[in-house]
Parts: sequence; structure tokens; C-alpha cells
Amino acid sequence: MGQKTLVFLLLVFMPILAMATTYNPDFLGLMSLKDDWKNTPPSWTALDPCSEWEGIECTGSRVTSIKLSSMGLEGTMSGEIQTLSELQMLDLSYNKDLTGELPPSIGNLKKLTNLILVGCSFSGTIPDTIGSLEQLVFLSLNSNKFSGRIPPSIGNLSKLYWLDMADNNLEGPIPVSNGSTSGLDMLLHTKHFHFGKNKLSGEIPEKLFSSSMKLIHVLFESNELTGKIPSTLGLVQTLEVVRFDRNNLVGKVPSNLNNLTSVNELYLSNNKLSGPLPSMTGMNSLAYLDMSNNSFDVSKIPTWFSTLTSLTTLMMESTGLGGELPVDLFSLPSLQTVVLKNNQVNGTLDIGTTYSNHLQLIDLQYNSITEYKKGLYNDTLILANNPVCLETDTGTESYCKVSTDSQSDGTSTYTTLPNNCVPSTCSPNQISSPNCRCAYPYTGILEFRAPSFSDLGNKSIYKELENKLLTSFQSHQLLVDSVALSNPKKGSIYLDLNLEVFPYSRNRFNRTEISEIGFLLSNQTFKPPKSFGPFVFHGDEYENYQVISTEPKKSKSSIGIIIGAAAGGSVLVLLLLLAGVYAFRQKRRAERSSEISNPFVHWDSNKISGDAPQLKGARWFSYEELARYTNNFSAANEIGSGGYGKVYRGNLPTGELIAIKKAEKESKQGGLEFKTEIELLSRVHHKNLVSLVGFCFERGEQLLIYEYVPNGTLKDSLSGKSGIRLDWMRRLKVSLGTAKGLAYLHELANPPIIHRDIKSTNVLLDDHLNAKVADFGLSKLIGEDDKDHITTQVKGTMGYLDPEYYMSQQLTEKSDVYSFGVLMLELITARRPIEKGKYIVREVQKTLVKNQDLYNLQGLLDPSIGLATKLRGFEKYVDLALRCVEEAGSDRPTMSEVVKEIENIMELAGLNPNAESASTSASYEDVSKPTSYPYPPNKETFDYSGAFPPSKIEPQ
Repeated sequence: MGQKTLVFLLLVFMPILAMATTYNPDFLGLMSLKDDWKNTPPSWTALDPCSEWEGIECTGSRVTSIKLSSMGLEGTMSGEIQTLSELQMLDLSYNKDLTGELPPSIGNLKKLTNLILVGCSFSGTIPDTIGSLEQLVFLSLNSNKFSGRIPPSIGNLSKLYWLDMADNNLEGPIPVSNGSTSGLDMLLHTKHFHFGKNKLSGEIPEKLFSSSMKLIHVLFESNELTGKIPSTLGLVQTLEVVRFDRNNLVGKVPSNLNNLTSVNELYLSNNKLSGPLPSMTGMNSLAYLDMSNNSFDVSKIPTWFSTLTSLTTLMMESTGLGGELPVDLFSLPSLQTVVLKNNQVNGTLDIGTTYSNHLQLIDLQYNSITEYKKGLYNDTLILANNPVCLETDTGTESYCKVSTDSQSDGTSTYTTLPNNCVPSTCSPNQISSPNCRCAYPYTGILEFRAPSFSDLGNKSIYKELENKLLTSFQSHQLLVDSVALSNPKKGSIYLDLNLEVFPYSRNRFNRTEISEIGFLLSNQTFKPPKSFGPFVFHGDEYENYQVISTEPKKSKSSIGIIIGAAAGGSVLVLLLLLAGVYAFRQKRRAERSSEISNPFVHWDSNKISGDAPQLKGARWFSYEELARYTNNFSAANEIGSGGYGKVYRGNLPTGELIAIKKAEKESKQGGLEFKTEIELLSRVHHKNLVSLVGFCFERGEQLLIYEYVPNGTLKDSLSGKSGIRLDWMRRLKVSLGTAKGLAYLHELANPPIIHRDIKSTNVLLDDHLNAKVADFGLSKLIGEDDKDHITTQVKGTMGYLDPEYYMSQQLTEKSDVYSFGVLMLELITARRPIEKGKYIVREVQKTLVKNQDLYNLQGLLDPSIGLATKLRGFEKYVDLALRCVEEAGSDRPTMSEVVKEIENIMELAGLNPNAESASTSASYEDVSKPTSYPYPPNKETFDYSGAFPPSKIEPQ
């Protein structure tokens, strides 16, 4: 090698070597944390924190996230944490041996969005500098040993969503702004005030609440607050949970409290409230009401008790109630528990014959009831220390004894049962999972701060919680096999449940998995069923980590050190080696750049149905990226399969969920559909069409990446598979959304598009149950030369196929209209278009009688549509559907005309067709189930050219 070449190589590679031996700019800050902590992960000895340290995540070379839940960390927090200036996420939850004060320098982390220190042992005052964290969204300092006052500067955190300082030793007044200082009243966008189990004192400021606030949870239970409940509380009409119990509040309850019509749980017990019992008339969402142990004026049983249609639990012990209990109180449909101990209830107790099926406990001890009218009720009734139990002929009755039933003492024996398997015999410390596999689970206690139920023996509510937990873990790509719940216990304050989380395909978790599971629970990413209310998780230390090799990887840093150590006599050889590596990487980079600029460079036009797709802005993904987002296309991420291939759930680094359709190799039909969908979906954008995120054409693989649509297909909901109930109003909205999507394709796309495969499996429902048209594999563009129709081979799905198109092979936009008409009939009947040899179009035409109610179609209608209510606009809807399935395409309306007709029908039904749906799928769920098909594979689509005679598809 000549001297000039050697000099050139040195000039090229010396900067690389210098960079390789330079520390990560945040390395010193991390090392200061490490020096102050014991039990840090073993991987914290490697040279590159960004790629090798567990719990550390980086963007480029800067640390942006530290997640170390349940690691058993010991020590204090170094003030040098301020050097991590790009830090956005800090979660040290469930490390009970982290102690000391929070350093004031934490206020220098200006990009911090999540500060989560749940279940540690930090103490001292909360630094006022925390009010400098202007990007903060989550602030969870609960279950520590903080003392002193709440920093008024927290009022500066205008982006704050979650504020939890419960279960500490905080004292003094609740801070509000006064012109020169900030206060909690300035947190207009915060939805959660959690301050229970502290030592807060003084009056609750009137200024604390206003109509501009978005609060849904206000929890100040178990403090030392005095004075009155401010009337401004009644202005916050977004409230759902209110807890001021176990304080020293006095005076009258504000009369405007019944303005809070969205409140589900209201706790005012164990105070010194007086005056008349406040009216709760109109609070139809109220499920749990506890006003026990106050000093209200003696009054008759209020009539509004019987109007609270959502009530599950009525707790009014020692409240001065008198008079006879109305029998209709026990008929409230959801009622589970009535506790009216130590009052002046008198007369005859009559539970009636139409009492709630859920009623489990009636506790009327220490009242003045003189007679009990026995009926069919046979669950727990306690009348001890009433006159009726002093009579000799009734004193021995079971209801005259204090029950020891577990429901009355706040416990339950519930435990998750095995999933149709025999529990394994496990070695010490291992536990048999619900799937009967021995493992070391991650454990802890779920603490629910305001559940809306009191029947702890109801197994279905725990199964629903288990399903939600498992679905949440798996949807976030966590390798969780199963979860188990046990020992529900309702103490004087909260409901506690033991939780066990079991690993997938092996017997233990690694540290990264534990920190991610802990973060999902500490960061409130997991949303429990609404009946459980707000929660906090108390995680146990996990000691049985999967051992991962801590041998340093060949990172740039280690390569730089190796080169420096071996510099002497071998420098020439190393430089030659580096030159070769550099040349190889440059070549690979060029190839990759070529693939990105032209991802179809390897497209075989002979093998894969014509020329390569023409792109209109769709994003290219590498196969390695998609493998990473789907855990290497694991079975746990598979959410559907069909003739085209399989569908996998993936998670982008941004947190966005995607659905990836992976074609089977050597599939000619798949190649054509792949090309068609890329070309069409990359050029159309509408809220009622599924969006194409991108594609991958690499290694002979064909993958399409779509937005993740969480509630599956319309067919899943109509069949009951998804657990989502669609009433009449919701079906109208689905019809309108689908029609708008098709109208856009026909009239606003350039050039126009005929979908050619409209059916219930190709209509997806998002998290607000808005319809999105999917699967454009058979779609056709209408070119300028096509004019009125396209002559093409017949393709579509049996039952939805336009007979005119089948007979003539001339495809028009009216072919989609026909399929949509069939879909409209499917929407009201929940029947497949062809079922047991009967064609739905013909069945409706044959049964319909126009002069009768619902056109005499009751026998064909889906019962879950809500037949007990009036289906306003139903007849016009059927008329429109039958116009869409007219035999001649010229007699059918256009899709824009269909949209206008459905909008008119919705207005007739009392709906605003232009309003976005505000309801979520949870409002329509009969059973909580994970959905299976965010993007439906094409299972029922056929090429009909010569496949069957016309009699198979035409109405008879």
C-alpha cells in the first residue's frame, strides 16, 4: 500500500475511531445514578447505555426513557439526574427501598412528560421546582412518604392529565392561586385529582373548582379537611367519581350536587355533615352512594332513592333516616347492597316480588322495624336489634342474627380457575398458571379506589377484568401468557385484588419485560372495566429474572477501545480491515438506498401480474422493521388468517398500532391484490376508508401495513363474535359511514374506483364504532375510456354479487350499490346473504307487507337491534335497501343519493348525521372480548368466471 493511500485511510478513519471512544453524552448522569443505587441491572456494566443497558431507551445517543419498575433498587436519587436533559420518561415504581428526598434539580428536566414514582419510599417535601416541568402529563408520586405541603407551582403544569399524590403524609391547605402564586385551580385540563390518605387540612377552597375544568376523578378521602363542601363542586359536570369521605367536613351538602349527572360513585361518609339530606334526583348514572355516619336532620326515606336507576350500592348507616322503606327501592335493576344500619326505619319491611336479581345484602340492624313480610328473597337479610326480632315467634329466624357471610365482611373466595386443564405440580416458588404451566409470575396488588359494585361474589366482573388485562398486555407486544386474580377484599376504603402475570413460552420474565409490564400499570396505560373505577397497582419485587448474557456487544465504543489497545504494530492490518468493512457498508447502504427509492426493483412482471405498482406516497418498510414490530411474526401477534395469508398486529415505535397482512409466497392472486391495494389505497384518503400505512416488498415477501381498526369486522359484531351490541341507531351510523366511503370512491376519487367486494367482512369498526371500508384487492379504476362500464371477468362474493354484472360481465358503480343494498339487509337481519339455501333479498321481498308494522319483517329481524323500542325510519330504510337491489342497475340510486337518503332517515330517527360518534365500543358491549380481526383476510372472495350458473346467485 502506498504512502498516499495510507494517509488517505488515516484521514478517513481517525474521526471514526475518535467518535468510537467517546462516551455517550448522558453517560456521566447515568453513572451518577448507578453509583447511588444498589441492585442495578447486571447489564449496567456494558459500554453503551443506549443499546445494552436494560431499562434505558435512547433517541440517537440521548437518553429519553428510564423504566425500572420492581427492580429492587436501593438508595437515593442523585441530583446529577439533571444532566439527562432529553429525558422524557422516568418510572421507578415499586422500588420500596428508594429513599431520601427528590433533588430540586429534577426541575431542570424540561422535556419530562411522565414522572412516575409509585410505591417507593421517597420522603421530605416535594420540591417546588417540579412546577417547572411544563411538558409534564403524568405526575404520580403516590404511596411514598412525602411530607410538607402540596407545591402551589404544580398549577403551572398546563398539560397535566394525571395528578396522583395519594397515600403520603402531605399536610396543610389545598393550594389555589391568589394572583402572585399558582394553585390547583389553574389545572383546567387535568382529569385526575388523587389526594386520598394524606393529612391535608383546612377548608376546601371555593376557588378550587370551576365550570372550565375537565376533572373526572376528585379523590380527597381520609384527610383532615374541615369546613363545608364548596358549592362550586356542582359546576364540574364532567365528574364521574367524587370522594370526600373520612374527613371533618361540616354543614349542609350543596343543593346543586345533583347537577353532577355523570357521577358514578359518590362518597361523603364519615364526616360531620348536617342539615337536610341532599336530593340526588336526576343523577341517573349514580351506582355507588355512601353518606353514612353523618348528622343529617331526621327525615323520611326520600322518594329519590327509587329513581336512581343505575344504583348498585346504597350505604346510609347512621344518617337519621326514618319511616317505612318503599318496596320499589328493591326493584332497582342493578341493586346489590342496601345498608341502612342504625337509623329510625320503622313499619313493615316488604322486599316485594320484583326485587333486583343482583340483590345480595340488606342490612337494617338497629332500626325500628316491627314486621317483615316474607317473600321470595332468600339472600342475606339482617334485622337484628329491630322490634320484629324481639318477638318470641320470630327471634330465632336467620334474619335476626348477624350474618358471617363473606359478602357482608368484605371478602370473596374468588380465584382464577385453570383454562380446561389440570394444574401442574411445580417446583418451589413456581406457580401453575391458568394454562397449567409452571412459572415465576410477576405479582402485586391491584387497588381499586372507587368500584361501582359491592357484590364481591360476582365471578363475571373478575373474568372481564382478566380479559382486559390480558388483552392490554398482549396488544402492547408483551410476552404474557395469562393472568390470574384472587382474594378480592373490600376494606374500609378500597377494593384489593391479588394479581399474578405469567410469562409466555418460558418460566420467567427478563428485566425489560418486568419494567414494561410495570410501566403499563403505573402509567395507567391499562384501562380497567369502568365498574372498577380508578386504580393503583402495588408491584412486588421480581427476583427470578431470566438470565441474559452481559458480555459486551461489539459496539462502536468497544471497537474503538479494541483498536486503541491494539494500535501499535497491527494498525495497518486494522486499517485494511476497516477499509473493507467501510466499503462493504457503503455498498450495502447504496443497495438499501436503491431499495427505498425503488422498492420494486426486484418486481417480476411475468410472475406477479403485470408491471410494478405505481406509488402515490405510501411508506416503504423493511422486512426487519416489521419483524421487530411483530415479535418476529409470532403466533401471539397473529390476529387473522385466510386464503391470501395471515394478519399480524404490530406496534410502531411511536406507539401506533398497525395491522400487517402478509401474503403467502408464490400466491398469484395475492400478487395481484397486493399491487391493486397499494395503487388504490395510496391515492385515496377518507375517514370511512381504511388507511394504508405502507408496504414491504423484500425477500420475495409481500406485506401490506394498515391502520389498526380495533373492533373488528361488521360481521363479527352482527354475529355476536365481538361482543359488541349494535342497536338501531348504531346500525344507521354504520350504514351511513359505509355509504360515504363508497360515494367518495365513486365520485371524488380521481380516477373513480369501483370496490367490487362490498360485504360485512370488508367493513371494519373503529374504537367509536365508525365504519371503515376495507380490502381493495378486487377494486377497479374507471379510466377515461371506460365511460359507462368496464368489461371484465366476474369477481366478487356470493350473495353480494350484482346479477346484472354476472350476466353481462359489464362492471359499473351500480354493482357496488347492489352489494351495499344486500349489506343493508344484512345489517337489520344479522343473517348471511345466502343461508340454508335462502337468499336474503328474496326472503325480505317475499315477507314484506307494507301496511303492517315494521313491514311484517319481525320474524327476519335481529333481536339485538332493539325491537322493544320504536325503530324510527325503519320502513324508509327497507325501501332504500330494496331500491339498491333492483334487478336493473339503471333503477338503482347512486351512492351519493343513498347517502342523502340515509341522512334523512337518521334525522327522522332523531340523530344528527353530521355529528361524530362520541360513544365508544364499550357502550355497546354485551361481553368483554378481545377482537380478532383488525384487518380481514379475504376468505370468501371468488373469481366467478365460469364458477357457477346464474341460478346460484340470482333471486328466485
